[in-house]
Amino acid sequence: MAQLVSDFLLERLSQWGVKRIFGFPGDGINGILGALDRAKDKIDFIQVRHEENAAFMACAHSKFTGEVGVCMATSGPGAIHLLNGLYDAKMDHQSVVAIVGQSARMAMGGSFQQEVDLNSLYKDVAKEFVHTVMIPEQMQQMVDRAIRIAKAERTVTCIIIPNDVQELDAATPPRKHNATHTGIGFPNVHFVPGEADLRRTADLLNDGKKVAMLVGAGALNAGDEIMEVAELLGAGVAKALLGKAAVPDTLPYVTGAIGLLGTEPSWKMMTECDTLLMVGSSFPYSEFLPKVGQARGVQIDINPKLLSLRYPMEINLVGDSKQTLRALIPFLKKNKHHSWRKGIEKGMEDWWKVIDARAKDSAKPINPQRVFQELSPKLPDNCILSSDSGTSADWFARHLKIRKGMMASLSGNLATMCPGVPYAIAAKFAYPDRIPIALVGDGAMQMLGNNGLITISKYWKRWKDPRLVILVLHNNDLAQVSWEQRVMTGDPRFTGSQEVPDFPYAEYAKLIGLKGVFVNDPEKISQGWDDVLSADRPAVLEVLTDANVPPLPPHISFDMMVKYGKTLLKGDPDEAGIIKSTWKSEMSTIFS
Repeated sequence: MAQLVSDFLLERLSQWGVKRIFGFPGDGINGILGALDRAKDKIDFIQVRHEENAAFMACAHSKFTGEVGVCMATSGPGAIHLLNGLYDAKMDHQSVVAIVGQSARMAMGGSFQQEVDLNSLYKDVAKEFVHTVMIPEQMQQMVDRAIRIAKAERTVTCIIIPNDVQELDAATPPRKHNATHTGIGFPNVHFVPGEADLRRTADLLNDGKKVAMLVGAGALNAGDEIMEVAELLGAGVAKALLGKAAVPDTLPYVTGAIGLLGTEPSWKMMTECDTLLMVGSSFPYSEFLPKVGQARGVQIDINPKLLSLRYPMEINLVGDSKQTLRALIPFLKKNKHHSWRKGIEKGMEDWWKVIDARAKDSAKPINPQRVFQELSPKLPDNCILSSDSGTSADWFARHLKIRKGMMASLSGNLATMCPGVPYAIAAKFAYPDRIPIALVGDGAMQMLGNNGLITISKYWKRWKDPRLVILVLHNNDLAQVSWEQRVMTGDPRFTGSQEVPDFPYAEYAKLIGLKGVFVNDPEKISQGWDDVLSADRPAVLEVLTDANVPPLPPHISFDMMVKYGKTLLKGDPDEAGIIKSTWKSEMSTIFS
């Protein structure tokens, strides 16, 4: 039997090192599905419950492995469903290839069933490369270009394959005019600035008396170098959310997250520093960085388009974070201004007391901060954390102390709901011997997480270590948006938009063969974590929490206070609860 275009597609992907494709079937990709059956010894097709999950998993695969993630969907509706997860990858600079079906070539342009102008639909999310395979001879260059560009640009690319092309005989490009002959392979390139720029940078940093570092996702592979630079400069290290795993939170000079979900020491460090070193981060909220003119700035990023985007830097360096810091270190001098570092460390010592005190505040029935506070010391070595957007991200950012060897991620720049569960599933497929822990609110769990449990129930028995844990904060409220309504617009919580229907998450997990643990007593949180972390199968820990516990930012502006006051004057449906919870949090801050 002659090799078909679909067989060649999978063979070429395999030659590039692709071992797994996340997707959902449909008649627009029937040819590829047949080829996947024939190539199942080379490429594992992971059938998800919804294409959006497939795109989130491909994004997470790229985040946690550094490889290209691949997702697949049928024509029309399937391709449309991929988009949100693909935008998550695009905005967090992850390498993902989307393979989507299309109507047969003869039908295209004829308003055929499920025919969508996919080139136009994908021209933003996959703007670096989105093309339709019209003849078999194109397939080689399409695969090679899609993967190479996805890796080079750290972005999303897309191959559109009409269903009739999928079942044609494969063909390689002939040696003639108009033919393109491509190859496999991507160089392991590390960009490092020249010595003159490194010396100039070192002079600036060595002059600093109050050095602050901000590290992000681009510095995840540079932990040892960040720590060495921080020791030399006597600097404190704040972390953008996507960079949470860059350096351990157990280090006394690491101030944790920055921004609305950040810590008070990070805020204080940025308002008082005289020098800012930003490494591998495009942190968007400039109001949490030093005032313009306050600090001299240096930024290191592999993407020159992101330099001096958030703060006017004096020196901009294009380079790989790890290699650039390694090359810079010999030119740095030991900082003798110890009072700055001591102040940062004292601030963090006090901050952890504040966090602990806030977690101990009583709530109805359970304070969500306590759930995270009790998890932190129980985190297994080398676990992989994923958080959803919402208040779960607040507590993830502040309460969990990352240790060396752990991984952690969430939807950073898109900040979309629903990646928590699919991120954890992708992490488990990539590292079947490690324990992923997804931290999810009940809104995201109902939107996409529950059907992710079905995918887990389908595949968990093949994993070396069957443990995968999902925490569900059950508060029957879209809590983050409720607080944003109060603080950002000065409006009371709108019950009609914010109430989440009740659902038995732990019982549902049991129904489909997983472990389910329900906790509604704060004294049983610790045992709940022990039960799911030691389970003989994937587990859901459902905790009944109080939506009125405020996710207080590290700095409350006058405008926020005014709008919060207006909310209370207008009358919020949970007014008594939010006043009491806010008062408790503020008292914990003052008296911890």
